[in-house]
Amino acid sequence: MKTMILSMTLFISLLTHADSAFTASSKYQLTTILDVKGVIWGLDFLNENEFLYTIRDEGKLYHYNMRTKKSQLIYSPKVYSSGQGGLLDVVVLKNGEMTWVYLTMSIEEKGLATTALVRGQWKKDSLENTKKIFVAKVSSDTTRHFGSRVVVDGDQLFMTIGDRGERDFAQKLTHHNGKILRLTLDGKAFSGNPFSKTKGALPEIWSYGHRNPQGIAMDRESKTLYSCEFGPRGGDELNLISKGKNYGWPLITYGREYWGPSIGTFEKEGLEQPLAYWTPSISPSGLELYSGDKIPEWKGDLFLANLSSRHIRRVSIKKGKVIEQESLFNDLKERIRQVRTGPDGALYFSTDSGKIIQVLKK
Repeated sequence: MKTMILSMTLFISLLTHADSAFTASSKYQLTTILDVKGVIWGLDFLNENEFLYTIRDEGKLYHYNMRTKKSQLIYSPKVYSSGQGGLLDVVVLKNGEMTWVYLTMSIEEKGLATTALVRGQWKKDSLENTKKIFVAKVSSDTTRHFGSRVVVDGDQLFMTIGDRGERDFAQKLTHHNGKILRLTLDGKAFSGNPFSKTKGALPEIWSYGHRNPQGIAMDRESKTLYSCEFGPRGGDELNLISKGKNYGWPLITYGREYWGPSIGTFEKEGLEQPLAYWTPSISPSGLELYSGDKIPEWKGDLFLANLSSRHIRRVSIKKGKVIEQESLFNDLKERIRQVRTGPDGALYFSTDSGKIIQVLKK
């Protein structure tokens, strides 16, 4: 009965906010900042006028100056560019006078494709001293579910790894498949991680039982960590991530096999329930907690960049529960890959068609 009520609540919420998709573009000013070829998988800002972005399949990192309107190729590492792989996330971290750039990418390691974390120093409009600081231990010969979003909070770096299409490994602490990791800024296991003293477990693991988490965001005021992940046929999830918790994949899910049969059950004792799930799928990629001031009514809300459903979903949370959802910018008909708060207080998002778009209130 609990599951039926939750499903109906989410269904009604989707209906309630359906009309907002058609009015959103008239309420907000959308400006295309960049229009290039390729999937812009990652995006982060150096300052109000400059940002870095990744082109997944090319495996290239670019710098863009919004004043001069010029792009510059910065870095072109050797990546495994096949299927869902390539150059993936980018995160800029300012630490005193030093500016670090973190990149995630799929690479070939010992004949298999896996997810790696690379760090470099930003100096005089160039990336220097790049170094591979973490390589995920996975078991898979597929080209999908690399996960690979990163968020930094203080001296903690959280990184997502997908199940790599090998679902059973999401429940095994001996591999990084289907996990969220907590690392130091140098890419090492963070002291005090939940399984650091568990025999045979990988010490980097923070949470497990994930399918393909491609979104991660931190509420820095409450120190709450959120992630969103792709389900199979339905069952996409938004989760509140806690230390050592098991999020159930593939033992529990609200999705089904692509050819129809159910997978596991909906609920099981000891396994975490999502804050929200979506059936049919919305395909959530990037995730951001809006912290800007240009659209005050959005402050503190979560924004999910969605692919197959071609919209941004605003989710408002109060006391650990979803209280409101809104579907935005469906009329653009774009596969939306990443969403970010800019240092200017605006909301920015990237698309699989190679655009970066700024959102302001009219």
